[in-house]
Amino acid sequence: MASLTLRALRKQLGSQPILRGVDLDLRDGEFAVLVGPSGCGKSTLLRTVAGLEEPDSGSVRIGDRDVTRAAPRDRDVAMVFQSYALYPHLTVRENLSFGMRLRNEAPSTMASRVADVTSMLGLGDLLERYPRQLSGGQRQRVAMGRAIARRPALFLFDEPLSNLDAALRAQVRVEIRRMHDQLGATMVYVTHDQIEAMTLADRLVVLHAGSIEQQGAPLEVYRRPATQFVAGFLGSPAMNFVPARVSSDGQRIEAQGASVAAGPEHAGACEPGRDVILGVRPHDVRMGTVMGTAIEFVVDLVEAMGSEAFAHGTVGGVPFVARIELRVGTLAPRRGDVLPMWVAPESVHLFDPPSGHSLARTDRGANGG
Repeated sequence: MASLTLRALRKQLGSQPILRGVDLDLRDGEFAVLVGPSGCGKSTLLRTVAGLEEPDSGSVRIGDRDVTRAAPRDRDVAMVFQSYALYPHLTVRENLSFGMRLRNEAPSTMASRVADVTSMLGLGDLLERYPRQLSGGQRQRVAMGRAIARRPALFLFDEPLSNLDAALRAQVRVEIRRMHDQLGATMVYVTHDQIEAMTLADRLVVLHAGSIEQQGAPLEVYRRPATQFVAGFLGSPAMNFVPARVSSDGQRIEAQGASVAAGPEHAGACEPGRDVILGVRPHDVRMGTVMGTAIEFVVDLVEAMGSEAFAHGTVGGVPFVARIELRVGTLAPRRGDVLPMWVAPESVHLFDPPSGHSLARTDRGANGG
């Protein structure tokens, strides 16, 4: 296995920048997940590492080798695609050993590695079948097995689970994490799925418009977003954003006729009278009043999910979403209800309106690790 180092990677298609000077350092054995909206450069970055795209400038190092201009076959990487990319005329056994045959591995080595992969991914009953005889989940396991059997320095995954149904995604996701832990492999994984990103990653890398917006441990990035973009991208439903202003005494945030206490991490950033963007996650909203005060939330639409509901409505005319716990015997709110709610100071996020940067005192910065 090996580390991965990217330096000032740039890629442009015509006049459109795709990668804008990306720097990334992954340790040997680290599992990094790249997330971001469509068009942010995730797949282009992965293909550049694989050698399927050539950067306009910058460098790619795998371990101690500069592979920026090396052919894909000379980079010692294995890539698992969304479309499986299995050879339809070969059996599972032949697909698993295909890469090793190209490298002229000894028959005994191929047999041993196929046996290891078969055991790891539960493919024992499938070895003589052809891809057309397999389910989607089985095909994806074979694609992963073929990559593992090669023993590459680096594994690359390009949205490998997007063609699977929800139950299979959950199953194969666990298998991928288990595979990583067993191999101790360096992996880079691209996905649109936030559950995959949060559960698989050692390091979460959020891309936006061709640049790394923030990176770090998944929960740290989620709990302490460095920018309003990261805060709004991570989490479902998305974080609520409300234009606000710091009170004259600097102790509270006033927004649309509502008021919440400023958290201690915003001390020093809350100059009296300053305009800010107040961010609150739907899961951090609490129903009821505190010390006789509450924010009025007007309900417009309710999504009942069983043990909880997501109420869509407004606060002072601004769109807002709140999670509401549905205990046994309680009814979900209805359209037109006006509910009192409050937000704990530690759940308050504040952002600078012009730049979008977090105003938290412990802010890690846009490229914090």
